[in-house]
Amino acid sequence: MQKILIANRGEIALRIIKTCQKMGIETVAVYSEADKDMPFVTEATASYNIGAAPVSQSYLNIEAILNVARREKVDAIHPGYGFLSENAEFAQTVEDEGIKYIGPDPETIKLMGDKILSRKTMATAGVPVVPGSNEGIKTLEEACRLAETMEYPVMLKASSGGGGIGMVRCENEQALIKAYEPTRARAKAYFGSDEVFVEKFISDARHIEVQIFGDHHGNRVTLFERDCSIQRRHQKVIEESPSPFLSDTTKNLMFQTALAAAEAVQYKNAGTIEFIVDEHENFYFLEMNTRLQVEHPVTEEITGIDLVKWQILVANGEKLPLGQESIQSSGHAIEFRLYAENPKTFLPSPGKIEVLDWDKGEGVRVDYGYVSNSVVTPYYDPMIAKCIIYGASRDEAIGRAKLFFANLKIEGIRTNAPLFIEVLKEEDFLKGRYTTNFLTNKTFAVN
Repeated sequence: MQKILIANRGEIALRIIKTCQKMGIETVAVYSEADKDMPFVTEATASYNIGAAPVSQSYLNIEAILNVARREKVDAIHPGYGFLSENAEFAQTVEDEGIKYIGPDPETIKLMGDKILSRKTMATAGVPVVPGSNEGIKTLEEACRLAETMEYPVMLKASSGGGGIGMVRCENEQALIKAYEPTRARAKAYFGSDEVFVEKFISDARHIEVQIFGDHHGNRVTLFERDCSIQRRHQKVIEESPSPFLSDTTKNLMFQTALAAAEAVQYKNAGTIEFIVDEHENFYFLEMNTRLQVEHPVTEEITGIDLVKWQILVANGEKLPLGQESIQSSGHAIEFRLYAENPKTFLPSPGKIEVLDWDKGEGVRVDYGYVSNSVVTPYYDPMIAKCIIYGASRDEAIGRAKLFFANLKIEGIRTNAPLFIEVLKEEDFLKGRYTTNFLTNKTFAVN
């Protein structure tokens, strides 16, 4: 490949550009009017303004993106994560243009994007799934009947949902009745479908995911697990690997299960199998993410593998560079998602970043989207950077993280950095005893 268009923005666009630069590949950035001064725009070989700030007029505008791809005669398009990255129509349209799509087949994206169909597919492949409905719920009465058989609490979910959107925990029938129509309306607005289903809520759970990779020659591998249990509003905030909770026996079984899931759909390129794990280490399939994950640097740090490079090689028809037996894990990595948000309420805090400065000490990697004097606008996800800290052990990684956040300088906007400072003192985190309720159940001394 000689030229790749990146259909994304911010941190992930800059991250992809850096790998392309190392590979000698030219890059084409597309950006909205609100992002014209962002670092990824100037780092790309060529950049094009494709519309106004609202995503419907820019980053979700397929025709505007393809017009740039045609003009620049690009060889491939990388969708990053979010936006069009799990849009089967976009992937198919790219391929119909004779351009390589850096991701799985459109058919796989479509199948795994439907939570109900993906549950059925995984169950057929022998992958354990969370108890729940195997068809879309047609009426409120049906939802209540099914929930009663599972026992409350349950999760009401959008079939086409993702990123924590379209998910509501219902403690009882009254809560389910109250959430039913609003959840359907939200699902329709965000995903174009109001289909919902009911799933048993697993209490005291961990959220564990397994990185998978496949090529066009029938090779498929796993690249270990990531523990993503520390979340707010069902969205991940801290991820780490190896998981401090899982036994080696459970990990190995989970890897085998993830491979079975990948084989079931003949998976190609980068993907992730997400599991929910109960207190007894029983695990259940949640979903398959048919794209590169936000937290992929965690895996890169413990394996030494550039996953974006692998994506490009596979999309170009090459075999996976390594077989399963050659993929090794070493040390420990923790990723902290640095957001422009109130650290107590988690509400976005847009504005101009007057100062953004960090000490790149030993074991520190920062994948950033903003720099000093950048403006965080209200139009997009307010993630400023991903701070990935590596150590030979978990204790060393935590020690380096404490030092990193103690020296981090941010002025002009509020961020969740103070929350991380407090989390790094918390005994349950230090001992790896946290669950998905960690941030909900703790009171942190942040303002």
